[in-house]
Amino acid sequence: MLTRIKFFFTSPQTQLKWWEVIFLLALAAAMLWIGLMTAQQRRLAESMLRLHVVANSDDAEDQALKLKVRDAVLDCAEGWLSGVETPAQAETVLAAHLEELEQAGEQVTREQGYSYPVKASLEQVHFPTKYYDGFALPAGEYRALRVVLGEGAGHNWWCVVFPGLCVAPASEWQEVAVSGGISETDVELMEDAQPEYVIRFRCLEWLDALQQRWAE
Repeated sequence: MLTRIKFFFTSPQTQLKWWEVIFLLALAAAMLWIGLMTAQQRRLAESMLRLHVVANSDDAEDQALKLKVRDAVLDCAEGWLSGVETPAQAETVLAAHLEELEQAGEQVTREQGYSYPVKASLEQVHFPTKYYDGFALPAGEYRALRVVLGEGAGHNWWCVVFPGLCVAPASEWQEVAVSGGISETDVELMEDAQPEYVIRFRCLEWLDALQQRWAE
């Protein structure tokens, strides 16, 4: 086998120029790096349960209502998820309380003078790259608690329901993330203070855009 490989690179018919060898090595390194980044995003997605709240419309009143419903949902979820240790456990717990989450959201809408229905579900949802206070999450597919108000035609609110990064103080999010099972390596990916942060996330955004186009 080694003899055949040596022949391929040294044969006059197949001998590669120096710049072709460098190009192939660079391409291989890039593909390896992209593969590692994609695997890390998937591992990060598997370590959390996201929250996706969709407003009825983009009217200022509907957007304000969205945030009030978000607060009600988080208040309920925080109590039910106390003591939960994994995203799978969190999803099981919330699946048993979807109707109560809808009722909590509808109560808020009625108190604010609206009659929109509220629909809660657990789904696989595509999230864009999102930046929060002190951390960010790369674009990709995540399991999520999805709460839709009325027509669901307005802008979204995105965060993480487990671990409780949505409600954690900005100075404590790393501790909350690690205690919820997110590895220190993945926490480093989330930290926007890392020098390589922009390049890594831009790469993941580019890959995600390609995947979304191929899926169309």
